[in-house]
Amino acid sequence: MPDSIYKRMIKLMSPFWVYIIISSFSAIIFVLLNSASIWLTATLINNILLDFDKIVKSQMEWLNNDALTLNEKLKFYTNLIILRETPAESLRVLCIIILSVFFGKNIFLYIKNYLLRIVELSLVRDIRNKLYAHIQSLSLGYFNRQKTGNLTSIVINDVEHLQIALGATFQKLFVEPINIITFVGLLFIISWKLALIALIIIPLAGIAVIGIGKSIRRKSRRTQKKVADIMQILSETLSSIRIVKAFANENNEIIKFSKESKNYFKLLLRRGRLDLLAGPITESFGVVIGVILLWYGGTEVLMQRGLNPEDFIRFILILFSILGPIKQMGNVNLRIQTGYASAERIFSLLDTPIDITENSNPIQLKSFNNYIEFKNLSFEYEETEGLVLSNINFKINKGEVVAIVGPSGAGKSTIADLIPRFYDPIDGEILIDQENIKKLSLVSLRKNMGIVTQDVILFNDTIKNNIAYAQPKATLESIINACKAANALEFIEEIPEGFEAIIGERGVKLSGGQKQRIAIARALLKNPPILILDEATSSLDTESEKKVQTAIEALLKDRTALIIAHRLSTVQSANKIITIEKGRISEIGTHNELYSNDGLYRKLYDIQFLKT
Repeated sequence: MPDSIYKRMIKLMSPFWVYIIISSFSAIIFVLLNSASIWLTATLINNILLDFDKIVKSQMEWLNNDALTLNEKLKFYTNLIILRETPAESLRVLCIIILSVFFGKNIFLYIKNYLLRIVELSLVRDIRNKLYAHIQSLSLGYFNRQKTGNLTSIVINDVEHLQIALGATFQKLFVEPINIITFVGLLFIISWKLALIALIIIPLAGIAVIGIGKSIRRKSRRTQKKVADIMQILSETLSSIRIVKAFANENNEIIKFSKESKNYFKLLLRRGRLDLLAGPITESFGVVIGVILLWYGGTEVLMQRGLNPEDFIRFILILFSILGPIKQMGNVNLRIQTGYASAERIFSLLDTPIDITENSNPIQLKSFNNYIEFKNLSFEYEETEGLVLSNINFKINKGEVVAIVGPSGAGKSTIADLIPRFYDPIDGEILIDQENIKKLSLVSLRKNMGIVTQDVILFNDTIKNNIAYAQPKATLESIINACKAANALEFIEEIPEGFEAIIGERGVKLSGGQKQRIAIARALLKNPPILILDEATSSLDTESEKKVQTAIEALLKDRTALIIAHRLSTVQSANKIITIEKGRISEIGTHNELYSNDGLYRKLYDIQFLKT
């Protein structure tokens, strides 16, 4: 991983330093006990194979010798702990010590692993929470540019892969390097010649594993992108299943999904081929090392050229013990490379700049008292060329109902989205009570507004919780009153579960008119001073429109409202009507004034009411 990613991961880990320190201490104790267990196992084999009197004789010689080698000193102190008066007694003591050492090392291994698991899972939890919080802070423009499947894949799959990488790194990278260093030290103590031969061959396996790891990193990037594509197809199909079935397009969707699955399979197979290659390569190099050292060391023993059978047995045991940690290090590298690709995508998302920002000390909009004003405002979307709105100027006084009408694509809904700062204009400003909304706290700004759109967004929850979404502590009585005003109580009471009925994803169990009335009840319960209605009745049938219109009239009472309307029958009573054409204001006036002007408004009105 690049230094920047390492530094960021370390920064995220810093709150858990106590766990890491205790775990590191446990890891060191484990390594020491692990090395001792292998040394003692060799001693056990030696004591069984060799003459006991010969061992005692060697011990006495070492006792009277002040110029012992480090290898001889280790064997002397080992025998000092183990040797008793008889071979059987010595063997019993040695077995008890080996058993105690193995128990001890496994206890410390468990402590090390458990504490690191706490760090690992806490870190993943924090990263996922940071991702979700950051996603919530991004502007609507970002979501227009990004696929939801890609975002879902990062939060779920990439974080999961990072967890696997962190697990492998924490559980192995803390221990295996110390294990390897300790074992290598013991090998040099026993025979520097044999240890040197091993050190010449071992790096070759490391080079091969690192090369494989780099290739896996590249393939992991492509794999994660392909997972995002699959999740996008799945998400789109499931959310649009009615359309898929209506057009009998199931086979085409199956073919599309199968094609992406096939590409994903190929990527996984290529990555798996490399992943599975690392183990055999490491083991093959290990066997080569073992065979060479067996031949060379065995010759040294047979020719009695300085290496005795006890040292040779101990050397071989430690040598083969070192191959395990080396193999684990190779696997850690592979996991890290996979986690690297995921970390790139995670931090790329976390680094996405927030377009809609607040001042360091924003003004709190405690109440709305005077007016909303659009002043010389122009706007364009990042993904499109050309202005969507150009030099827009108008004012909505407190208590006024202002309607905006015009052809599709004229910029009506964009005006509605600019007031709550879903987007920011590229030029000009929006004022609320003489304050530029950029200076206001986003939370306080949006808390003063209620928004009802054509595409009603409801959650897979109860009717009660959907209505109380902005007021979770609202009483049932206030919810019922809001539903009465929204003309929604009648159909809610007809549902067996009533307010506790689960309405399904996006309110799929309700009709369009029922969903609109739930949305209006939600806005009524919030009781905002400013109301924005964006095509709230355009997709309804006549009967539903009449019920929703009655609910809207209740909603508009004593409020300041901006209504975006396609059906002009809903705006005739507005205090002011603004017509928008090609991103510019063409007319402002009442219904009667605009109709008598014989301009765009009259043209739209006549088309809707079949007048020529």
